[in-house]
This record gives sequence, structure tokens and C-alpha cells, in this order.
Amino acid sequence: MSEAAGGGATSKKFLYVNRKAPYGTIYALESLEVVLIGAAFEQDVSLAFIDDGVFQLSKGQSTDAIGVKNFSPTYRALGDYEVTKLYVEKESLDERGLTLDDLMDVTYEDEDDDYEEKPSIRVVSRSELADIMAGQDVILSF
Repeated sequence: MSEAAGGGATSKKFLYVNRKAPYGTIYALESLEVVLIGAAFEQDVSLAFIDDGVFQLSKGQSTDAIGVKNFSPTYRALGDYEVTKLYVEKESLDERGLTLDDLMDVTYEDEDDDYEEKPSIRVVSRSELADIMAGQDVILSF
């Protein structure tokens, strides 16, 4: 793969910032689709969930009443695409009365640690997330 396509030593870091609730707009689904495409091209992909975006990872989502497909199980497949860094802003969780226990289990198998299953979701403070953002080459907001 060419370095321009996202492979090689000069691979850029991409952070996808999710700010919207999972349903009611197309933003959450579009973000997830773009993340999967980027990961398929071996980009260094991370996701951040802030504001109402934290609801995208909430457990027990049901879309029966609104008549749209529930795409939330797809987040659990991200580890298969080597997308292992999902940052959730603590202040956004707190403001919505949520904790880490309210979020679905998203894990990956760490090939450097005998394929031990590890959590992909990391709750970080607003200031930690700002530092993470500062270390990215590309930030896309949805």
C-alpha cells in the first residue's frame, strides 16, 4: 500500500469526533461508515465521543419505535478493523447522568499480549481529550 493511501511509516492519525445522538440524523451512521473505510485502508483511526455522541455507545439501544436499523452492534466489530481507541469524554457522560457501566462493551484482541481481550473505550477528561486532539493529523467532526 502506498504511503499516500494511509500505509507506511508516514501514516497519518485520524480522529473522528462524534457529537450527535445515534438516531435522528445521519451523522452517527456516516461517521461509523467512514471510520470502517479508513480502517480498511490501514489508517490510524481513533474515535472521540462528546456531547450527545456518548449515547452512540450506550447499552441496550432499541430502534423498534422509530423504525430504523439499530447499527450500534457494529461498534463491537471495530477491533476486527484494528480500531482500538475510543475516547469518551467524562464531562459529557456526567452531564447526561451516564457512567462507563452504561456503555456497551467494546473490546479488541491485543496481538502483542497473547491476544488478550482488552477494552477499547477509554473515559478521558476534557483536557485529556484536548491533548489527544492536539496529537492528531486529521480531525473530522460528525
